Amino acid sequence: MGDTFTERLRKYFLAARPAFLTASVVPVLVGSAAGFAVTGAFDWGLFILAVVSIALLHSGANLANDYYDHISGTDRLNKNPTPFSGGSRFIQDGVLSAKTILGLSLACLAIGAAIGMVIVLLTSSVFIFVLGVIGCVGGFFYTAPPLKLGYRTLGEVVIGFLFGILPVTGSYYLQAGTFDWLILLPAGIVAILIFLVILINEFADRDADSAVKKKTLVVIFGVGAGVWIYRTALIVSYLAAVIAIFAKGQLFFAGLFYLLTGPIAIAAIRFANKKDLAEAGRLSANMITIMMHLAGGLAVAIGFIVRGICNLKAG
Repeated sequence: MGDTFTERLRKYFLAARPAFLTASVVPVLVGSAAGFAVTGAFDWGLFILAVVSIALLHSGANLANDYYDHISGTDRLNKNPTPFSGGSRFIQDGVLSAKTILGLSLACLAIGAAIGMVIVLLTSSVFIFVLGVIGCVGGFFYTAPPLKLGYRTLGEVVIGFLFGILPVTGSYYLQAGTFDWLILLPAGIVAILIFLVILINEFADRDADSAVKKKTLVVIFGVGAGVWIYRTALIVSYLAAVIAIFAKGQLFFAGLFYLLTGPIAIAAIRFANKKDLAEAGRLSANMITIMMHLAGGLAVAIGFIVRGICNLKAG
């Protein structure tokens, strides 16, 4: 007996891995809050459209990754899938067919892109159009041929750009109506945080990735070097926060609030060690890194909101 319509919708929804959509929503929140700090105004309509659009594009990218990692064989060969890596397993477990996953991916990307075009029409912004095209193409071709960006060593950096620099600067532009080079500091922090999420999840997948020549940083440099890349990048994010504090008044609270997440970072460094990451089933580092991304992003956003409120009271 086939699934009911409701059951199919539930499977489609879960296949997009909605629990991980904070990776795209948080940067939009950061950029939008930064725009509020600068202008003292907030366009809720553009914010909601941006959140829905990027969430759909992210869902489409997740589904495309599942499909093309299935085609390459890395998810099939993965003997150590975790809740954070190895794909959704919907294809491997027979929950949905590969064809259905690809169709869902294209549908999400198309709807997300359509909403993005509404934003472009409302803002008449070529800048937003270009960022949207880059985000859509980059998300799909992260694992799709011929680019297969995630298979070419720089995949982690690409994700940092697509889920850090691009959405923070884009959502800032929507609220502020202009581009400011200083927005790259908080955008860089968010980029590093999502870079760390991707990097930490690659440790469990390294054998399967290596077998299909998916050249992640962990595959190329090994577990030990991967740990040091992780720790160094995390420390750099805090150096960026210190620079933000002294760079310009609008960035002060964003940098300061990010520094308050230090205890989470210390725990992340402790759990991200060579011994644990070399063993299967150790997920503490993955969980704390995802927590770091969420807490760090929210801290920066709250800092901007506080600055915006202070500016309004002072004005």
